[in-house]
Amino acid sequence: MGKKGKKEKKGRGAEKTAAKMEKKVSKRSRKEEEDLEALIAHFQTLDAKRTQTVEIPCSPPSPRLNASLSVHPEKDELILFGGEYFNGQKTFLYNELYVYNIRKDTWTKVDIPSPPPRRCAHQAVVVPQGGGQLWVFGGEFASPNGEQFYHYKDLWVLHLATKTWEQVKSTGGPSGRSGHRMVAWKRQLILFGGFHESTRDYIYYNDVYAFNLDTFTWSKLSPSGTGPTPRSGCQMSVTPQGGIVVYGGYSKQRVKKDVDKGTRHSDMFLLKPEDGREDKWVWTRMNPSGVKPTPRSGFSVAMAPNHQTLFFGGVCDEEEEESLSGEFFNDLYFYDATRNRWFEGQLKGPKSEKKKRRRGRKEEPEGGSKPACGGAGTQGPVQVVKEVVAEDGTVVTIKQVLTAPGSVGQPRSEDEDSLEEAGSPAPGPCPRSNAMLAVKHGMLYVYGGMFEAGDRQVTLSDLHCLDLHRMEAWKALVEMDPETQEWLEETDSEEDSEEVEGAEGGVDDHDSGEESGAGD
Repeated sequence: MGKKGKKEKKGRGAEKTAAKMEKKVSKRSRKEEEDLEALIAHFQTLDAKRTQTVEIPCSPPSPRLNASLSVHPEKDELILFGGEYFNGQKTFLYNELYVYNIRKDTWTKVDIPSPPPRRCAHQAVVVPQGGGQLWVFGGEFASPNGEQFYHYKDLWVLHLATKTWEQVKSTGGPSGRSGHRMVAWKRQLILFGGFHESTRDYIYYNDVYAFNLDTFTWSKLSPSGTGPTPRSGCQMSVTPQGGIVVYGGYSKQRVKKDVDKGTRHSDMFLLKPEDGREDKWVWTRMNPSGVKPTPRSGFSVAMAPNHQTLFFGGVCDEEEEESLSGEFFNDLYFYDATRNRWFEGQLKGPKSEKKKRRRGRKEEPEGGSKPACGGAGTQGPVQVVKEVVAEDGTVVTIKQVLTAPGSVGQPRSEDEDSLEEAGSPAPGPCPRSNAMLAVKHGMLYVYGGMFEAGDRQVTLSDLHCLDLHRMEAWKALVEMDPETQEWLEETDSEEDSEEVEGAEGGVDDHDSGEESGAGD
């Protein structure tokens, strides 16, 4: 009895500390958000000038990450909304809506009056009712200098049949956040986690909310049992048995002044109604078997055939003093909830690869200090190593491996990386994080995302597909050459930076900052 009382007291203490932290973050960030609200209102005024829906056939969308890619429930279409793009000096945020026609292999830009404000790292969920609805919650916006953040707590629905946006206002919902996860469960939207950041503080969440699609009301769930610690960017998917699985994610903690410790989570939990009651939920820790993904953040998730969860790509960072390296992935994993087992996705054609790149910026999202990144140093017949000291004192180590013609890399070795570094075409999407995934008729589609080369962030706009039934080889639907992407150094003049403001969506800015690894 005494032990139980102590445990409950400790739990209440943790809740009290979290509440204090949230109040502290809220107070400091409120001033920042007030400054940004005027800018957001300005862009909404521009958007409000649209009086009718216009559909414009167009070329594929510009490069972006942290957007949402959703499947139309009735048509052979993919729906792309929002996202961000960093050009070396500023990040552009988007609120455009693009539709990809799978059968015709064509893109259409759909301009709809009064859309949600520009954002990235939001969540979008499609439900079939009413001819199809796309529900969007949260996400983030930032100031032109990328140092102030605004986290949305608004809820929108796109009526796919009429192509109209509607903001749904209901009290009692989640606080403003990005990097959260949301799934459709029966006639509800279930939302978990995420984070909120101001210039000096941040807080990660592990709360759970439900939005009723019949009554349009929010309710905060209080599951029993021990659930996940606060995190963002996790995997969240519905099982055939009616439960909800949460896996992995990223969080960080301040260990001392101006020093943060990042954690890449690799634990799994099941959230399910207790005794079949929809008003009472319980968390259970899970220990799946099989071949699990290595710890990482920035991975992407979609539902595969046979109710399996598909897991793609991501990044694992290692930080040593002032040197930061990132290992990007393009591997595939499947989680089978019925068997509680992970499987590695092996293609019958070329095998997937991993790539390791050195980062040149210190201020990175997953500046984690956990050393559990798979793979040792790059190996190959000829290795060129260069060290460059950046202006801020950061040591950038650039490794390039030149592989002899005809040599074949083993799975999980980094000889495969050398082929790509030497300029050979890679089968399928290159290693990346924060990509957009969707599955339609057993075909997996991967769009965009990012990787880093030295101090340069490369944002992608390519589109690849893979037949998940045959698992033979990737097919490139839209290709891009990362070398052709413009990159502006921080020392460039303002005139140079203004040249890119003609990009679609493009006058609002947001530094890639803390979110890029956690906002898929």
